[in-house]
Amino acid sequence: MKTIKVVAAVIRDGDKIFATQRGYGDLKGGWEFPGGKIEEGETPQEALKREIMEELDTEIEVGELIDTIEYDYPDFHLSMGCYWCSVVSGDLVLKEHEAARWLGKDELMDVEWLPADVELIGKLL
Repeated sequence: MKTIKVVAAVIRDGDKIFATQRGYGDLKGGWEFPGGKIEEGETPQEALKREIMEELDTEIEVGELIDTIEYDYPDFHLSMGCYWCSVVSGDLVLKEHEAARWLGKDELMDVEWLPADVELIGKLL
């Protein structure tokens, strides 16, 4: 089974966390933490900064690693490094996502998370 290595930004603002609804691909419509694939020669932190700039037109500061989620989807294995992040500049403009929400701890299960992201939610709670 092919392994896909990605990074995800858990963007915090006070007690709220930023979630996005996927706008493309097989998992379209599912909610996730924004991010994407690590390109050759990039550190996870560099990849995360690049992906958030591409997807949300926003500069972020990447903090500590929360966890690496390992999840088997039907067609591939996902290895997702999840990092605490904060906005440095920009307005989180949706370029590739259908929707986005700031969720408080008690609202985290109000959206239909993708399976790998559900694993992370359990660790955040």
